[in-house]
Amino acid sequence: MTGWARKVFWKDVTVQAGPGGHAVLLDGRPLRTPARAPLVLPTLALADMVATEWRAQAGTIRPDSMPATRAANAAIDKVRVSQAEVAALVSAYGETDLLCYRASSPVGLCAAQAATWDPLLDWAAQRYGVTWLRVEGVMPANQPAATLSMLQNEVARLSPFQLTAMHDLVAMSGSLVIGLAVLESADTPERLWQASRIDEDWQARHWGQDEDAQQTEANRRETFMQAERFLNACRASDR
Repeated sequence: MTGWARKVFWKDVTVQAGPGGHAVLLDGRPLRTPARAPLVLPTLALADMVATEWRAQAGTIRPDSMPATRAANAAIDKVRVSQAEVAALVSAYGETDLLCYRASSPVGLCAAQAATWDPLLDWAAQRYGVTWLRVEGVMPANQPAATLSMLQNEVARLSPFQLTAMHDLVAMSGSLVIGLAVLESADTPERLWQASRIDEDWQARHWGQDEDAQQTEANRRETFMQAERFLNACRASDR
């Protein structure tokens, strides 16, 4: 959708069930992706989310205000055709998961990391039957091969639409464990996002944060939250 500068040309936006899912129609004509594939959504909830974005357009079409549409396009045009590669990219975050790399000082930061991250690692250990290696510093450490294999299998089972959302959840948080916790509804999205920001919040409290950093933080948070909403809609049962 990059480079669009088109004006709104439709009056009616509807959702229609059909083979393989739900289509969004503009004046009765189904949407297509940038690669001209039919934009067919796996659930009614996701189709409603996309349709709501198109109904909200006024004057000039603004792709930046349509995150669900962009994600659906990516799922169909990009992720579906290279699903194994995307799954491997997402799974690779488990090799250097944020939650496994701890500060050696100051004491307050170490305590904050342990209080927030240990329960998430313990949850993942119990849920998936894996073990984790926790290390101090940033030098890479090899996680158990069985852990990585198990989590790779979990990611590989996701649909292209779920995997599209998971990619953003993991990339924004720096943690495969946090992404899986969102997938499994192990905690609220806001608490899981905050878990990924322990280091940044500590630095901001003690050293301050400039406006550019605050805006970057806000953008990353919104991407994370939108990915959670998209993922949730992917799993919703049709009503």
